[in-house]
Amino acid sequence: MRDQAGSTPGGIAQALRDDLLDGVLEPGTRLTEESLSARFGAGRHSVRSGLQTLVSEGLLEHQRNKGIVVPAVTADRIDAMCSYRSILELGALRLALLQNADFDAVDEAVRRLESMTAETPWRHVIEAHSAVHTEIVAASGNPRVVAAHRACANELNCMLATIRAESSAEHLAATHRHLVGQLRVGGESALKALDDDLELGGRAMMHLALRRRSEVPHLLPGDLES
Repeated sequence: MRDQAGSTPGGIAQALRDDLLDGVLEPGTRLTEESLSARFGAGRHSVRSGLQTLVSEGLLEHQRNKGIVVPAVTADRIDAMCSYRSILELGALRLALLQNADFDAVDEAVRRLESMTAETPWRHVIEAHSAVHTEIVAASGNPRVVAAHRACANELNCMLATIRAESSAEHLAATHRHLVGQLRVGGESALKALDDDLELGGRAMMHLALRRRSEVPHLLPGDLES
């Protein structure tokens, strides 16, 4: 775990967010103010504030008799997140298509994803993948849709990191290069390509990874990548 993030609430929250994206913090892990105060050299108030930031983002949850813990990734949670994400992203794409968006920013985000290798930390791959979808939503030009999508991005990314979805940087780059091409075709082709990506490359892949994890619960984060 990182220990050089500073002792401010924002720094503490970011360090823990990075730990979640790296798969360091397993579902069910209990986070105590005492241990985090010692780790960051911070007061209880700063730690509590940092933890509440992550609770508000859906990355941590308060459980009775346990305190703050890393929430489990469940089939219901995957479906709820993916359904919400589909509503936002497909709606945003429809707005973008009506405005004849050029999707240049999406293309650039895919180029960054294409620069990732098998050695790239999974956290960076997840963040590059997220940037592609963020740019699709941004092409809508609707700040409310952008804000709603941004609000769930961290939770989705941490879910992907926790279950280590059955994918790779190379595979994600290839599928999203195809997606950009279909976005520029426009119309129903663009909408179908995004829907396929969200359902097959998102929801179905996360369910597959979750099933594998339940079959081999002793594996550590990263073991499911092989």
